[in-house]
Amino acid sequence: MERGNDTQISEFLLLGFSEDPQLQPIIFGLFLSMYLITVFGNLLIILAITSDSHLHTPMYFFLSNLSFVDICFTSTTIPKMLWNIQTQRKVITYEGCITQIYFLILFAVLDIFLLTVMAYDRFVAICHPLHYTVIMNPRLCGLLVLMSWIINILNSSLQSLMMLQLSFCTNIEIPHFFCELNHMVQLACSDTFLNNIVMYFAAVLLGGGPFAGILYSYSKIVSSICRISSAQGKYKAFSTCASHLTIVSLFYCTMLGVYLSSAATHNAHSSATASVMYTVITPMLNPFIYSLRNKDMKRALKVFFVRGTV
Repeated sequence: MERGNDTQISEFLLLGFSEDPQLQPIIFGLFLSMYLITVFGNLLIILAITSDSHLHTPMYFFLSNLSFVDICFTSTTIPKMLWNIQTQRKVITYEGCITQIYFLILFAVLDIFLLTVMAYDRFVAICHPLHYTVIMNPRLCGLLVLMSWIINILNSSLQSLMMLQLSFCTNIEIPHFFCELNHMVQLACSDTFLNNIVMYFAAVLLGGGPFAGILYSYSKIVSSICRISSAQGKYKAFSTCASHLTIVSLFYCTMLGVYLSSAATHNAHSSATASVMYTVITPMLNPFIYSLRNKDMKRALKVFFVRGTV
C-alpha cells in the first residue's frame, strides 16, 4: 500500500452507497440502466442533429456538443462503479483517482460553459433576431466551443497538479462512488491551504461567472419577451429557450443543493447520494427534455428512425 519510502497511499477504497450485499445487484441494475439511457439518448441527439441539415444551426451545434460532454461526464464515474460492484472490489488506484478527478472537473465545468454559450445564443436570437446570422456565425460558434475546451483543460490540469502535491497517509476510505475533488482534499494529511484557495477561486470564477452570464442573458430575454405585444409571439419566443432554461435550472439547482446540503449536514453519504442528481440524472434527462419540448428535434428523430428502418 506504500509508494517509495514515504507513507503516500497508492490505493483508495470507494465506499459507494451501501455495503449490504443484497443491495448491490439492485444498485448495479439501476445505474447500468441509467447509464445506458444516458449514452443512447445523447447519442441519438448527436446523430439526429448531424444527419438533418435543417438542424445545422448554432443552437443545435451547441446542443450536440452538450450531449457529447454529457456522455463523457457520466462515463467518467459510472463504469468504474459498475466494475467495482461486479468484481466486488472497491479499490481505485492513486493514479486512477487523479485521472477521474481531472475528467470530472473537465466535463462538469464544460457543461456549465456550454450552457452559458447556449444562453448567449438564445439572447442573440430573441433580442437581436435581425443580426442573429451575422453574430452567431460558424467561426464564432467554433471559437466559443474551442475556448471552452482550452480554459477547462487548463483548469483541470491545474487542479490535478495541485492534487499531486498532497499526501494521503492513513485514511484511504472515500465515502463516495467516485473521487470528488473536495472530498479528496479533506482526506489529505498534508497542508491543503493552497489547494482550497485554488479550488474555491476556480469555483467562483468558472462556476459563478458563467452563472452570472446566464442570469444576465435571461434577464434581457424576459425583458424582450415582455415587450412583444401578441400572446402568440410571447409564447413562440419563450418556447425557443424553454428547454435550455429547464436544463440550466436542473443542473445548477441540483449541484448547488448538493454542496449546500453537504456543508450544512457534513454527511458524506447523503452528499454522495445527492451527487447522483447532477452526475447521472441530469445528463440522462437532457435528451428527453430537448426532444419532448422541441418540434424540430422530434421531426429529426422521426426522420432518423425512418431512414434507419428503410
